[in-house]
Amino acid sequence: MSFAIGIVGLPNVGKSTLFKAITRKQIDIANYPFCTIEPNVGIVSVPDTRIDTLQKLMQPSKVTPTIIEFVDIAGLVKGANQGEGLGNQFLTNIREVDAICQVIRIFKNENVIHVEKNPDPKRDIETINTELALKDIDTITKRLDKVAKESKSGDKDKIKETEILQASLNELNNGRALRDMPLATNDPAYKRLFAELGLLTAKPMIYAFNEDSVTKELNLPIDGLIEGENYILLDAKLENELNDLTVDEISQLGLASSSLDRLIKACYDVLNLITFFTGGKNVELKAWTITKGTKASQAAGKIHSDIERGFIKAEIISFSDFEKTGSEAKSRDLGLMRQEGKEYVMIDGDIANFKFNV
Repeated sequence: MSFAIGIVGLPNVGKSTLFKAITRKQIDIANYPFCTIEPNVGIVSVPDTRIDTLQKLMQPSKVTPTIIEFVDIAGLVKGANQGEGLGNQFLTNIREVDAICQVIRIFKNENVIHVEKNPDPKRDIETINTELALKDIDTITKRLDKVAKESKSGDKDKIKETEILQASLNELNNGRALRDMPLATNDPAYKRLFAELGLLTAKPMIYAFNEDSVTKELNLPIDGLIEGENYILLDAKLENELNDLTVDEISQLGLASSSLDRLIKACYDVLNLITFFTGGKNVELKAWTITKGTKASQAAGKIHSDIERGFIKAEIISFSDFEKTGSEAKSRDLGLMRQEGKEYVMIDGDIANFKFNV
């Protein structure tokens, strides 16, 4: 199960440089707007030190970490919702991702063109968020025109959809993103419709402020720009250069550990995801991605639908217990392996062995 994060932002803010640093893919990076036309896609593993621990203790035949997909999407400009720049293509590509990583340029470099002449984090954030909201307003309005007519027949589903669309439109017109609507997280009908329409402001958002050595020293007040949002500070150019160095070389330079791992993990977390493991000695150790609240039988279905259909029980050991005992056998002997039914809600770090009928 793979989840996609769309890397977005104005042209020349460091999106493609960040993408290259994350995925280590050689892609075209040039100093002019709209260099990225077709979205670049890269699959990366989610940093998880538990994998290393389990590998040492289990001695598996193979290790497969959990993964996340990053998509580098063409730069967005003012008027994109009406087709400016590569707007229509951009907005089509971003509909397909599960969450958005918005890159904001806070470094100043006269040799790197900025479409608005100079970086202004507050203005640039407002530009992108406004374009996303305007596109959602357009999408909802078109759907509402159609559904409102159909609801006059008394169809309960159409009436409910009309209510959702109108409430969502009101939210956007009041300057609020759909992801902040309480009903968007609590009402399954909202979630289904938002997903069906690919509404952009309903997607989780992480802000990546692209700085350099100068802006680091200035210690810019980021908090006031994105109150209540997830964000991370990083130097995409430096992170890209660090890819060519070994861990020892980085340490010798006195540099802090890469901020990329924190960004990748933050993207994973913002999607409300957790990890469970399967594996053992001389068999594959594999990390599986599920959403918080997933039940044992549903988690089994991530491995194979037959396991979910024939589910009998799950033998569960927490990662912390396994780390202490060092083996499945000792965990079992000490009563640390639990027998759980299909309604058991999986916990991050669970090590599972599913029993099922063929």
